[in-house]
Amino acid sequence: MNHPPVVEWTEDDQVRTARWRSENGARPPRRIVVADDRTRADEAYRLACEGTALLWRGDFHNARQLLTALARRVDRRPRKAPPADVTQAFHLHRAAQNQRARVLGMLLVPLDAELAVPLHRAPDVREACARAFGPPQEVAGPPADTTGTTGTTGTAVLVSLRELLGVIGANEWRRKGVEIPALGGDRIHPHYGVFSPARGEYVDLVAEAPLPGRELAFDIGTGTGVLASVLARRGVRRVIATDQDPRALACARENTARLGVADHVEVVEADLFPAGRAPLVVCNPPWVPAKPTSPVEHAVYDPGNRMLHGFLGGLTGHLTPGGEGWLILSDLAEHLGLRPHAELLDAFAEGGLTVLDRLDIAPRHPRAQDAADPLHVARAAEVTSLWRLGAAD
Repeated sequence: MNHPPVVEWTEDDQVRTARWRSENGARPPRRIVVADDRTRADEAYRLACEGTALLWRGDFHNARQLLTALARRVDRRPRKAPPADVTQAFHLHRAAQNQRARVLGMLLVPLDAELAVPLHRAPDVREACARAFGPPQEVAGPPADTTGTTGTTGTAVLVSLRELLGVIGANEWRRKGVEIPALGGDRIHPHYGVFSPARGEYVDLVAEAPLPGRELAFDIGTGTGVLASVLARRGVRRVIATDQDPRALACARENTARLGVADHVEVVEADLFPAGRAPLVVCNPPWVPAKPTSPVEHAVYDPGNRMLHGFLGGLTGHLTPGGEGWLILSDLAEHLGLRPHAELLDAFAEGGLTVLDRLDIAPRHPRAQDAADPLHVARAAEVTSLWRLGAAD
């Protein structure tokens, strides 16, 4: 078993070590200093900008306040007006987001061998951490410090406070679920690292499009299983839902069971298509051809449109005669200058596909109306479409 890397710091004149955990893929910090309730926000911000991580040993609530203070300092830095070129604005916006995440990720908190936070007034995060990271024995692994000094500080794992708060928030989403109107108000419960169907307009498209048949459907890249569940609720007798992310597979299986459609939905591990052909093949690929920086972003960003082109290139080989492929895709990438509309049409032609119909819906998320958003021009023009595709004659 591959254990997370080990980080090292000096505390109480002794060298300490612990496992480093980052689901966002952040590299272990090269330098760590101890911080507590006496640490001033300006000093913490200076150290974080320099690449020095701060291991918090004070009150947990004060750590959250410090993180908020660091965020204010990041956000108040002078910013230039967004460039007129929307593509450049997108890349600058992503770079700023990444820099912000890097600085805020420098405030660390400890986890003990049971994945609890050994700090005053810390919440019980053991369930949330186990759900996100895995069982404690796998996360912490064997003691990182063979001298035994790790045990004296109660530290087995270090994680950024910002990421830990994300884990806590994701666990609350998993508990409460997301109400889906297309499922009659029933809820989908997303797991950590699996994209939540909070933007429900694409689900509405799948709920409203005319079905070519009810015998069998494939749901490619099922994620939470929401589209497979909608199809099953619409009367499709058998749905094969695929994904290659273990978290998504577990999430889809749990949701379909909770919704009472598990007898009609088979969740299988596959890169895109399962074996065979179906009268209906549905895919909601990532919408933006850019590099993801965290696990959940893989549902939004897809370098080189790999999944989009893979779906379109292999679709005809998995359709029964007269069958349909439903591609659910936002045109945000087109408005950002990241994917020309002609590229999509060319991909249809190269895949031997013809457009049977297209259903459109405008986004309902708040950013579409936020004029202060640096990408407002693109977001305001965005349209999500369900392309009904068939094999060309």
